[in-house]
Amino acid sequence: MNAYSDLSMKSEDVLRVELEEFRREHRDLDEAIVALHHKGTADQLMLQRLKKKKLWLRDMIARIEDRIYPDIIA
Repeated sequence: MNAYSDLSMKSEDVLRVELEEFRREHRDLDEAIVALHHKGTADQLMLQRLKKKKLWLRDMIARIEDRIYPDIIA
């Protein structure tokens, strides 16, 4: 079972905790990427991996938000 399908089996409280963890990790990665750019000695492969992880986190955050806050058209 992958992380995407696993979302449907989790309670809203668990999803909220994971959402905050993913948001924090996303911010931390953003700060690390900026710091590596400013340092000037950034390893391109490392930057690419950090950016890929950041994109994955953004996707997970969006999926969890969609699960917690469904778009209900009245």
